[in-house]
Amino acid sequence: MPAYEGVDVREIIAGRSSIKSVEATFSIEFEKDDSTMTGDAVIELTDEVLSLRVYSLGFLAAEVTAENGVIKSNPRLDTNKSAILVDGLTNSFLWWTIKNYEIEEKNGMYQLRNSSRKLLIDKKTMLPRQQTIELDNGRELNVFYEEPANSGEFWYPSKMRIELSRYAVTLKIKTISFKPH
Repeated sequence: MPAYEGVDVREIIAGRSSIKSVEATFSIEFEKDDSTMTGDAVIELTDEVLSLRVYSLGFLAAEVTAENGVIKSNPRLDTNKSAILVDGLTNSFLWWTIKNYEIEEKNGMYQLRNSSRKLLIDKKTMLPRQQTIELDNGRELNVFYEEPANSGEFWYPSKMRIELSRYAVTLKIKTISFKPH
């Protein structure tokens, strides 16, 4: 585990800003009420473009792309699934892209907050623990981070859970690579 006690959180975020894109493979579990779907997924992600393919039993089950706010999916997704998959995944993987934030220290955490996001970062590991994203319609998307792992380049949370209303998506990252600018 990394030990960053005494390091300024702004330095960590500035260091991550050299990352242009993230590519990852992961297992994915969708939950809605009492039903669950599982599969595997591949994501290619920048702060402007998302490309996600979800496979179930080895077959392509869903494909989602988002570029500059335009979302396309096959099959068509409702607004909750779209919010989880686009806003949730983008801000979960690229947590350091938070802009114009204020910092507050509390309970061994840094709380970074701006007009639409609140991010809790562990002071010892400088890894995110939780994030709340306010959506346009006033609802909140909650992200919980667990199981730190090392890619060789960076430490990252290898398990994420994204929750919105009655929906939840849990990701377990299998492989990840960070591409520089």
